[in-house]
Amino acid sequence: MSIDKIKYSSRIELLSEIMQKRIIIMDGAMGTMLQAYKFDEKDFRADRFVDFPHLLQGNNDILNITQADAVREVHLTYYRSGADIVETNTFGGTSIAQADYGLEQYVSEINEKGALLAREAANLAEQEDNKPRFVAGALGPTNRTASISPDVNDPGFRAVNFDDLRIAYGEQVRALIKGGIDLLLIETIFDTLNAKAAAFAIDEICQELDIIMPVMISGTISDKSGRVLSGQTAVAFWNSLSHVKPFSFGLNCGLGATEMRPYVSELAKIVDAPLCVYPNAGLPNEFGEYDQEPAMTGELLGEFADAGLINIVGGCCGTTPDHIRAIASAVKDKKPRTPPTYEKAV
Repeated sequence: MSIDKIKYSSRIELLSEIMQKRIIIMDGAMGTMLQAYKFDEKDFRADRFVDFPHLLQGNNDILNITQADAVREVHLTYYRSGADIVETNTFGGTSIAQADYGLEQYVSEINEKGALLAREAANLAEQEDNKPRFVAGALGPTNRTASISPDVNDPGFRAVNFDDLRIAYGEQVRALIKGGIDLLLIETIFDTLNAKAAAFAIDEICQELDIIMPVMISGTISDKSGRVLSGQTAVAFWNSLSHVKPFSFGLNCGLGATEMRPYVSELAKIVDAPLCVYPNAGLPNEFGEYDQEPAMTGELLGEFADAGLINIVGGCCGTTPDHIRAIASAVKDKKPRTPPTYEKAV
């Protein structure tokens, strides 16, 4: 066994031990926090990209390079608010997503730096209170879907295919691992085929590097139909990806805790992995903003814990460190969910 394999497995063994005793807390929204800095185009560019030919404002991933102090501070603030795990600021960190900004050649740097910043924040937080912290390398869904045509007049057309996704995710995964993450998070998945490509890429890179890298998977229910965008129910989504043997499985984004509850309840009955849930701060208002107060989010997710539905919990769009603090308080000392067990086929 390699040194890297020993390092990763020992940290995850520690996280697994903690998860047996209590509910694990994840962070909240990165975008919500970065928006508060009110960065303009000049800030997104900084000195590094002052003459770059494309507009960069809105590309939060590039801030890992151009506004590193702010990104690190957001991570640290979430740790101080009670988070055990923070996600790297790499939601759009594939060459597929970065092509919108002409930044494909910077993908490895964006992801490695994103992992390093989160790890630096984790180390600082651990020094403050001697509590172990963990870093999840975030793999977003990309801005393309492998299962659905973007052209209603050509239903057979695909803007991306499995191999495109596999290669792009592989580049991202390799850089995140180099930056020092503890586990990987395939999140906000609206297309199961995209998630399969990410999982395949992770397996390829881990075999190449001879390491063990646990994988969290989180899907997004698009609306009250209870389905991901590519058409599967939450249960079907699990059945399509259970072979990955994920470290955790669950739902995030798309809905608030109230709207997400029935789908989480369905998954809780059948998922034999820890269940991870991080909803939005309610549903967006008419201005597209999230205004559910931290106390309400905490109360709702505290009820999830009372019902035995969760092992890992945090917040997505619209949530802040105050939301995470309220969630951590609401689930403190409550028992984590016990996943069902199934007999293995002979």
